[in-house]
Amino acid sequence: METLTRLYIKEIVLWYGVLISIISDHDIHFTSIFWQTMQSALGTQLDMSTSYHPQTDRQSERTIQTLEDILGACVIDFGKGSERHLPLVEFSYNNSYHANIKAAPFELRDRQRRYANVRQKPLEFQVRDRVMLKVSPRKGVIRFRKRGKLNPRYIGPFKILKRVGLVAYTLELPKELSNVHSTFHISNLKKCLSDESLVIPMKELRLDDKLNFVEEPIEIMDRDVKQLKQSRIPIIKVR
Repeated sequence: METLTRLYIKEIVLWYGVLISIISDHDIHFTSIFWQTMQSALGTQLDMSTSYHPQTDRQSERTIQTLEDILGACVIDFGKGSERHLPLVEFSYNNSYHANIKAAPFELRDRQRRYANVRQKPLEFQVRDRVMLKVSPRKGVIRFRKRGKLNPRYIGPFKILKRVGLVAYTLELPKELSNVHSTFHISNLKKCLSDESLVIPMKELRLDDKLNFVEEPIEIMDRDVKQLKQSRIPIIKVR
């Protein structure tokens, strides 16, 4: 039991997390009380196949049928030495177009890798750079029937005074933020690329020491009506 648990964590949980469901045959390892109890505790559903119904969902059925055809062709062509060609069979399968994912598995993995590399590009600033500071609405405050419609995501820009460690920076804050600690994690910052004349004035925001604010409309600036085929929608421009 201990060996099975360690093997499951090392080979499955480490790479794929806790699974929603597992499709397996009736091997004694998968029918044991220990295995079923462990998966039940993890919240994983066990789908056991049978000789009369070897697949329990269409995707698995199609994949298994494809693999059976490939392995059958491999055995016919290479006979007894077919196991030596299994790496090439795997390469061929992963390099072939799959209708369900609209790409080859190799191509899909490459796309995911490039996307992850772009998303995980390390963010770094220099002293005297100007950055925007992330703020959030106070919990429980909802205006205009839609959460966050008028929320400013960032305020600033503020000048970086110094770098603290590897992932934090000290900013030059105005007096309106005197109650806020001036050192912030890099995840709360982004580089200022816009015209500084377009940023939200600090005097129009009331922030607490955790950079939470309460959004309140100041005035109605304009009214209009959007005409649809069977209805009219009043529109209000609010500052």
